[in-house]
Amino acid sequence: MDILLNDIEVRILGCLIEKEITTPDYYPLTLNALTNACNQKSNRSPVVSYEDTTVVRGLDTLREKGLAEKIYKADSRVPKYQHSFPQKFNLPSDYVAVLCELMLRGPQTVGEIRNRADRMYNFEGLQEVEEILNRLMEKEPPLVVKLPRQIGRKEPRFAHLLSGEPETREEEPALTEETATIRVRAENERIAKLEDEFTVLRREFDKLKEEFISLKSQLE
Repeated sequence: MDILLNDIEVRILGCLIEKEITTPDYYPLTLNALTNACNQKSNRSPVVSYEDTTVVRGLDTLREKGLAEKIYKADSRVPKYQHSFPQKFNLPSDYVAVLCELMLRGPQTVGEIRNRADRMYNFEGLQEVEEILNRLMEKEPPLVVKLPRQIGRKEPRFAHLLSGEPETREEEPALTEETATIRVRAENERIAKLEDEFTVLRREFDKLKEEFISLKSQLE
């Protein structure tokens, strides 16, 4: 199954999954509750500010892809929304929790996933999370990718592939002490040069000001 989602669809789907697990009494979600969940400032990266219309459009395309449903309940005057992610991808709850965490907060290490997804599934340890990630990478098509280890980080990060291959920025190599010293010296010299130029301009301005005052007094 090859379904490609955009960033808005991923955020909406991740929120529906999360709220079903963490706040089942309030699930399925109204449009207002879902929009608030998307714009939530905790457990989200990046933080967004979607309008209701943006969420509605995302829900429409998710419904077309068989990943979301609009339902009407007898005790509610407005429609509510639910997901069908596990059924569509045939995934157990522990796999869903791992993917949901990646959907809501982007690339993370095994340790970060284990700690943050614990509110959705009680993992026994890091090894269990790592095994799930490996199996998600082995699926056809794969749902997770292991990113190149970043400079200065001890552990690699993992990202979901629901939106295709993630963009990875190459970090600048770490500065050596010699290189850092050279850069600081050059910056100090640049600042000193600017200060000298400012002093010269200030003197010229003061001189012109004096000449103007003198000329004005003569005319009067």
